Amino acid sequence: MIKSLYSGVTGMKSFQTKMDVVANNIANVNTTAFKSGRVNFQDMLSQTISNEQAPTAGSGGVNPQQVGLGVKVGAIDTIMTDGSLQSTNRELDFAIEGNGFFAVSEDNGLSVSYTRDGALYKDYAGNLVTGSGHKVLGYTDGTDSNADGILDTFPTTAQTIIHDPTQLKPLTIPEELTVGGTVLELQSFSVDRTGKIVGVYSDGVNITQSHVLGQVGIVSFSNTAGLEKAGGNTYLATENSGIPENGKAGSPGYGYIRQSSLEMSNVDLATEFTEMIVTSRAYQANSRTISTSDEMLQELINLKR
Repeated sequence: MIKSLYSGVTGMKSFQTKMDVVANNIANVNTTAFKSGRVNFQDMLSQTISNEQAPTAGSGGVNPQQVGLGVKVGAIDTIMTDGSLQSTNRELDFAIEGNGFFAVSEDNGLSVSYTRDGALYKDYAGNLVTGSGHKVLGYTDGTDSNADGILDTFPTTAQTIIHDPTQLKPLTIPEELTVGGTVLELQSFSVDRTGKIVGVYSDGVNITQSHVLGQVGIVSFSNTAGLEKAGGNTYLATENSGIPENGKAGSPGYGYIRQSSLEMSNVDLATEFTEMIVTSRAYQANSRTISTSDEMLQELINLKR
């Protein structure tokens, strides 16, 4: 009876953790690019009342007799499946269709976090930033192979540790660009499916030029479920996520960038509400085992009056 009391306690604690995860999923059902969580349970150690016995010439074998001591949380997984894409008609909204993450930083690439939240903004200095002020990183050292003033080739840096500040740099979309001594003003810009940022500049009279200002970097991991959630829709690399591998949209394993779209949360409300009902009933059942064990103990005490 004492063991059943503690088994009921472990069940209530474990299902409380699961309810916390379910509640967090439901709270983030409208969070951009949110990845839902899932709780897996494991049984705890079992007390062996009698050991097994092998068959003999005169009798058959006997199985072990064990009493379980409760349940524990075995793992809390992050489900990294893609969410649906939602069109926003906003030029600074981007979604990654496929694998990969945007690399963002608060210190120009010295420390990097990762996100799939592509709701970006342009600050007064022209920096491309997230809603939290993190600068978006990418490639800016391109090659003008046609000698036409437009960068068309960017380096490939796969298998390179992303924390190296020389690989990915903050991206900017300047309001003014000086070309051949002439100051041009930004008229419009666009980002193609490979992440190239193309700005259209003009002097307002007779010069209108297109310039590739950089290319958004995409980072992939061998084990995305091993990333650590850091808040603000960002993740941190861990020892179990694998080495961050720099790449470009459109390359194998890196997906594509969709402008004027955002990735929605991958939370399924129907599933979460079903899990909530199951969790609530399981929590209630475990509390019943505690109250029933208490009644049995009370009956035992009542034998002596």
